[in-house]
Amino acid sequence: MNRIYFDNAATTALDPLVLETMMPFLTEKFGNPSSIYSYGRETRMAVENARKTVARLLHAHPAEIFFTSGGTESNNTAIQTSVRDLGCRHIISSAIEHHAVTHTVEHLDNLDLVQVSYVKLLPNGHVDLEHLEKLLAATKEKTLVSLMHANNEIGNMLDIHAVGKICLKYNAVFHSDTVQTVGHFPLNLRNTPVHFITGAAHKFHGPKGVGLLYINENIRIKPFLFGGGQERNMRAGTENIYGITGFAKSLEMATANFDADREYIGGLKDYLYNQLKTHISGVAFNGDVMGSSLYTVLNVSFPKTEKSEMLLFNLDINHICASGGSACASGAEEGSHVIRAVNYNPNQIAVRFSFSRHNTKEEIDRLIEKLKELL
Repeated sequence: MNRIYFDNAATTALDPLVLETMMPFLTEKFGNPSSIYSYGRETRMAVENARKTVARLLHAHPAEIFFTSGGTESNNTAIQTSVRDLGCRHIISSAIEHHAVTHTVEHLDNLDLVQVSYVKLLPNGHVDLEHLEKLLAATKEKTLVSLMHANNEIGNMLDIHAVGKICLKYNAVFHSDTVQTVGHFPLNLRNTPVHFITGAAHKFHGPKGVGLLYINENIRIKPFLFGGGQERNMRAGTENIYGITGFAKSLEMATANFDADREYIGGLKDYLYNQLKTHISGVAFNGDVMGSSLYTVLNVSFPKTEKSEMLLFNLDINHICASGGSACASGAEEGSHVIRAVNYNPNQIAVRFSFSRHNTKEEIDRLIEKLKELL
């Protein structure tokens, strides 16, 4: 029986064309990009061409693009260097950020390096921008605002331009975790008032273990990792060449298909939403589902019963992959911190379904049939 994969917000399948682009660097083109002979020069060229491609697609300058091991490293770098090098003594964040952000902020708070404020959330899970402005207006300290562009669990999207403008007004540093939007939405960093954004190739059919950190050219930070001076002295360590070339190729393909993907995948989300409302009694939805939201994510609450408590496990037995929250926390017992912050109802069980262009309506029909049986 074919497996049905509805957990694309956790990771996506590597596209065969991306693998094809990576293969030469896993085989004959194995030179170290820091070496001066031709073997090294050809891999150095591959890295720099990838940087130019990514910069062009995001409307940034190549000097603003740094390759990392993934979204977690990128978020850590942006937040920690804002405190260490940019003099931020106050951080404003939200209760629904990814753990790569919340745990970093909590760590700095525990070290007494910063004071932390959490911006209020509106009933639909969106950030309260009026409260954000009040927090900024009331602080005397240099502030870092760290708010994600799209929530990985409920899909809510932030108005990144509005937040950027508020940050400009109060001279705050703005970092946005854009891991769920790079490769899914067009970003024009030339006209987006943001200092740091982050990305991970495996969210848009690229390889795991490679990420992006955009650092606006008006900002000067010191390296997070020290050593051989790679990445223009910003991130030491021999470059992950096949990952970097894979990142650029997957972003190029994603960008070329933005509109078609949005229409097709968004259609699947709408279809599941309507099928659930029609066939499963008592379902509710988390976040601003049909408003400002990712077209790839649908977070559903089922009434809590003995049957629904085992829902993810039973779906898995039936070869259907979905998640209860962030993949990084799916083994944990405490449930989703995002759902707790936005819509805490102990009588509901939240399940996230997330889609890619590989999913079909037939798969959704099979899911609905299984849900009817299981619930």
